[in-house]
Amino acid sequence: MSTPKPDATATRHDALSAAFATPSGWGRLAAVNHSVIGLRFIVVSLVFFVIGGLLSMLIRAQLAVPDNRFMDHDTYNQIFTMHGTVMMFLFAIPLIEGLALYFVPKYLGARDLSFPRLSAFGFWCYLFGGGTLLVAMFAGVAPDSGWFMYTPLSSGEFSPGINADVWLIGVTFVEVSAIAFAIELVATVLKVRTGGMSLNRMPLFGWYILITALMMVVGFPPLILGSILLELERAFGWPFFDVKLGGDPLLWQHLFWLFGHPEVYIIFLPAAGAVSMMIPTFARRPIVGYSWIVAAIIGTGFISFGLWVHHMFTVGIPQLALVFFSAASMFVAVPTAIQLFAWLGTLWNGRPVRSLPMLYLFGFVFVFVCGGLTGVMLALVPFNWQAHDTHFVVAHLHFVLIGGFVFPLLAAAYYWLPLMSGRAASDSMGKWGFWLIFIGFNLTFLHMHLTGLAGMPRRVYTYPAGFGWEWLNLASSIGGFVLSIGFTAFFLDILLRLMAGRSTELNPWRAGTLEWSLAHPPAAYNFASLPEVTSRDPLWEQSEIQRQIDEGEGYLPEARHGWQETLGVHPVTGKPDQIIVLPGLSYLPLITALLLGVFFLGFLFKLYWISATGACLALLASLRWAWFNGLDRDWPDLDAGRGLMLPLHVQVQDAPGWWGMAVGLLVNATFYITLLFGYLYLWAVAPGWPPPAFIGSPIALSLLTVLAVSASAIALEHAVRVNARGGPPPLSLGVALVGAGLATLLLGLIIATGLPAPSTHAYAATTTVLLGYCALHAGCSALFSGFVLMRWRYGFISPRRSLDLRVVRLWGLYTAVVAFVSLALVHGLPALLGVAV
Repeated sequence: MSTPKPDATATRHDALSAAFATPSGWGRLAAVNHSVIGLRFIVVSLVFFVIGGLLSMLIRAQLAVPDNRFMDHDTYNQIFTMHGTVMMFLFAIPLIEGLALYFVPKYLGARDLSFPRLSAFGFWCYLFGGGTLLVAMFAGVAPDSGWFMYTPLSSGEFSPGINADVWLIGVTFVEVSAIAFAIELVATVLKVRTGGMSLNRMPLFGWYILITALMMVVGFPPLILGSILLELERAFGWPFFDVKLGGDPLLWQHLFWLFGHPEVYIIFLPAAGAVSMMIPTFARRPIVGYSWIVAAIIGTGFISFGLWVHHMFTVGIPQLALVFFSAASMFVAVPTAIQLFAWLGTLWNGRPVRSLPMLYLFGFVFVFVCGGLTGVMLALVPFNWQAHDTHFVVAHLHFVLIGGFVFPLLAAAYYWLPLMSGRAASDSMGKWGFWLIFIGFNLTFLHMHLTGLAGMPRRVYTYPAGFGWEWLNLASSIGGFVLSIGFTAFFLDILLRLMAGRSTELNPWRAGTLEWSLAHPPAAYNFASLPEVTSRDPLWEQSEIQRQIDEGEGYLPEARHGWQETLGVHPVTGKPDQIIVLPGLSYLPLITALLLGVFFLGFLFKLYWISATGACLALLASLRWAWFNGLDRDWPDLDAGRGLMLPLHVQVQDAPGWWGMAVGLLVNATFYITLLFGYLYLWAVAPGWPPPAFIGSPIALSLLTVLAVSASAIALEHAVRVNARGGPPPLSLGVALVGAGLATLLLGLIIATGLPAPSTHAYAATTTVLLGYCALHAGCSALFSGFVLMRWRYGFISPRRSLDLRVVRLWGLYTAVVAFVSLALVHGLPALLGVAV
C-alpha cells in the first residue's frame, strides 16, 4: 500500500512555522517574534491602564467633597503624580508601541520587523522601568512632584528623598524602550514591505506609524536630556536649574515641553491611523483624500514641534514669542481638520455599515472635536492667562487624550478582535460598555470646564466650601466611578469573547488591506508567501491575491535553510531589492536590559561603582549581540520567488542595519542639538552670567583633539574604500582606533584640568556635559573601530559584506562633527564675551 504524498502547501506551512516558532517554558524569555512582543506590550500597558484608573478613582474620591481628609497631601501628591506618569509613560505610549509592533508587518505584507531583537530589548526596558516606578509607589516613595517634575520643586533642596530620582530613573529607562521602538519602526516602514508596495500604495496606518516614530526620534531626546541633567544636579550638585549658580528652572520646562506637546500628537496619530483603517472598511469604499491625509499627517508632525511654549504662556516670555506660539497652536488644527473631513467624506460617499466599532468612532468624533475647540480657546493668550493651572486645563487634556486616543482604540479593539484571537465580536455587552464609558466620561470632564472657569486650581489635594465647586466636584467624582464601571464592562466583554466567543470567519468585516488575508489568529510567520501588490486595497482590487498567498505563488514561499526570511524593498518604489534574513531566538535582549537595569538602580541608590559595572557589562552584552549578526562568507543571489533573484541584506548598500544607524544618529543629533539649546539658553537668559571662570586649557589642546577625531573619521572612510576595492582595511581601522582613542584622552584631559569644578556654576556644569558627550562618542568610535577590526579578522567583512564598516563610518563622521562644533563653541563664546566686555 503506497504512502500518500504530503500536501505541498501543508509542508511549506509546517517548515515556516518551525522557523518562526517561539518555544514554550523558559524559552519564551528568548522570544523575538513581533506578534509575541507586540502582545506583551499590549497586555502590560493595559495592566498599567487599570492601575492608572484605580489611582484616578482615589483622586476623585479625595476631591468629591470639600475639606476631605481621605488622604493627606503627601499621599495625594504621590497618587496624582503616579496617575499622570502611569497614563502618559506606561500606558499610552507603550500601547501604541505594542499595536504598531503587532500590526505594522501585517499591514505591510512582511513576516517580521527589521530588528526583532531590538523590539524584545525595548519590551524588557519598558517592563523593568515601569516596574521600578510601581515598586516605589507600593514602598511609599513614589514620585510626588507631578508627572511634569517642574524645577525647583523637584530639585534636591525641595525634594530631598529618592522620590524624584525614582521618576527620573524609571522614566528614562522606559524612554530607552521608546527610542528602540522608533528606530525599529522607521527602518521597518521604509525597508521591510512586500513587493510593489510603494509609499503611494502603503496603507495609511503605515504612514501614521512612520511619522509617529519620526516624531519620537525628535521628541523624546529632550526629555531624556532633561532627566539626565536633573539627576546630575540632584546627585552631584551640578547647578543646571539653580538660579543662585547660573542655572534657570525654566530650562526644565523648555526641555520637558519640547517633548510634552509633541507627545500629544504622538499619542493621537496612531489612533487616527486606526480610524483611517476602520472608516473605509465600514463605509465599503476607499478612503477619500488619501494624499491629503498623508500631507496632513506630515504637517501635524512638523507643526507639533512649534507649540511647546503653548504650556508656558504665563512664565513671562516675550510678547513676540507669545504671538508666534499662539498662532502655531491654532494652526495645528488645520491638518487635524483635514483628516476629520476626509473621514466624514468617506462615510458620506460610502455605504456605512452599523457596527459596534462605528459606535465608538462616533463617540470619538464628538469628544475629540470638543477637546479641539477648548484647545483653540487655550491657544488664545488672554484666555490662557485666566484658565492656566485650573481644572479647565485638566478637562481639556482628558478630552483630547481620551477622546483622541482611548475611544478610537476601544473601537479598534472590537475591530481587530477577530483577527487577533479568531473569535467573533459581540454587540450585546459592548454597547452597554460604550454608553457607560461615554456618559461617565462626559459626566466627569464636560462640566469640569466649569469647575476651572469658577477658579478651582489643579494639583490641590483639598478645597474649602463656599466657592461653588462642591456640586461640580461631586458630579465629576460620580461620573468617574460610572466611567470605571464602563471600562470594567468593556474588559469583561473582551475577556468573555476570548474565552468563550464563537469562531470567526476569515475577514468578517470585508476589509481591503493585507492583514485580513491572514489566518485568524495569524501564524507566527504571517504570510505563507509575500504578495505582489498593485493597489492600496489589494483584497478589494486583486481577486486572486488570497489564493496566491496561500498557495505559495508570492515571494519567499519556502523556509530556506530554516532561515526567517522577509523581503526588503526600495524605500520609495517598493521594488524588491534584497532578502532580509532575520535573527532568531536570543536571551541577549533580556540580559542586556537586565544589565542596563543594574546601571539605573545603582545610580538610584547612589552606588556608582555598581552603576559603572552595569554599564560596562551592558556594553559587552551589546557587542556580543552585534557579533552574531551578519554572515561569515559571501553568498550568491538567491531565488526570491516570482522569477526574481536577490542578494542577502548584508550584501547591499541600504540594508536595514544602515537605516537603523542613520535613524539612531538622528536621535543622537536631536539630543545634541537640544544640549546646545540648553547651553546657549543659559548663556543668553539665565541670571548670574558671565561665570567667575571660563575654560582654562590651551586652545592647542582642543585643536589637537579635533585633528585626532578627524583623522579617525577619515581613516574609517578610507577603510570603506579600501575594502570596496578588495584590499585589506586593518591599517585604516587601526588609525581610526588610535585617533579616536587619543581624542577621548585629550577630551578627558581638557575636562579634568581646563574647566572649573562642575558644581561651582552652570557654565562649568554644561561645558562638562558638552565635552563629556564628545568624549563618550570618541571612546565609542575607538571601541567600534576595534570591534570591526575583529569582525574583519574572523571573516565577517568582505567587499560585498561591508555593512559593519559603513555603519561605523557614519558614527565616526558624526563624532568628528560634534567634537568640532563643541570645541569651537566652548572656546568661541568666551572669546566673544571677552570682546564685548
